[in-house]
Amino acid sequence: MLLCFAGCAVSPKGDKLYITTSWGWGKLLTLSRDGTVLAAFTDPELRAPSSVYVTPAGQKLVLGIEPNYLLQADSKGRWKLATLATYKDGIRCFSSTTSSIIVGN
Repeated sequence: MLLCFAGCAVSPKGDKLYITTSWGWGKLLTLSRDGTVLAAFTDPELRAPSSVYVTPAGQKLVLGIEPNYLLQADSKGRWKLATLATYKDGIRCFSSTTSSIIVGN
């Protein structure tokens, strides 16, 4: 299987890999260490995902472009828990260093 991805992150325990794909509708894939697909998350808002970030608590945050958005996925990466910010909120970026969303107009 050929897989083109936009972003990837590793779970805090190192046992899962999270990959965002941007062909067609975007997806968040959860893979085991051996490459088995454990979950595939899609959502109408998940267009052109550019990166994925896993917090120390294991939360999955997906940052996208066209339009700008930040989504939070459930702990297993199967569905959306919330849209944390969008271009309408004035989202500018997400800092993985400080775990902060930069919003402004």
